[in-house]
Amino acid sequence: MARKGLTADRVTRAAAELADEVGFENITLTALARGFGVKDASLYSHVRNIQELRVWIALLAADEMADRIGAAVAGRAGKDALIAFARAYREYALEHPGRYAATQARIDPALLACSDGYRRNVENTYAMLRAYGLDEPDLTDAGRLLRAAFHGFAALEGNGGFGHVRPPGASFDRAVEALHVALTNWPD
Repeated sequence: MARKGLTADRVTRAAAELADEVGFENITLTALARGFGVKDASLYSHVRNIQELRVWIALLAADEMADRIGAAVAGRAGKDALIAFARAYREYALEHPGRYAATQARIDPALLACSDGYRRNVENTYAMLRAYGLDEPDLTDAGRLLRAAFHGFAALEGNGGFGHVRPPGASFDRAVEALHVALTNWPD
């Protein structure tokens, strides 16, 4: 029987919460064990090492993001889907900074290939972009543009990088409008 009711899922979820509190790069097995009231060794029957735990956090976060974005864009197309997608992305990044940082970490491509969350995030992105009449390689290029724009904005906002009195949300909405114009007028 697992001590303190520990399971791989409970350990992963607690680590994700810890990452949101202290930062993804600052999580340790010692701090996680302390949160459960157990010794570090008790965690090793559930997780091999901190690297594996970080991958699990990334996979959990990818699932959560895919769920949130998928629900936001369901039944929408074009500009409405882009706005819903963008807002869901930004809200997740700001609400869960440690988990979001985990989704940006480099992960073994073999693990990514088995990840339902990462696959669904790509599918959500491509489905939304197809409404703009894009095919490959433009789907990939436009997807990279959106990821760079949303990630850059969320990273700057999350770090307090916008000191102007204009609310960041207003600027974000305008940026999404500009992205809609860019996607609508995608170059040949």
